[in-house]
Amino acid sequence: MTRQFTLAAALVAALATAGCTNPYSQGQRAAGGGLIGAGAGALLGGAVGGGSGAAIGAITGGAVGAATGVITTPQRPRGRGYYR
Repeated sequence: MTRQFTLAAALVAALATAGCTNPYSQGQRAAGGGLIGAGAGALLGGAVGGGSGAAIGAITGGAVGAATGVITTPQRPRGRGYYR
């Protein structure tokens, strides 16, 4: 029961803060991509290579995710906004 509550609280906190980002900030996109990449790399590395594979996967996935976040950052729209 405690584990389910902890997971639910973490999910609610993640969803609550997900909308508080700037999609045009390279730093925020790098941080988000790095976290997602590190988590995915750790899961995949742990499943394939055990404990040391999880660490290698987390490092590699974090680096690739951060680089991808920076590369895919869209340009800020020109003008004052979309509506006039």
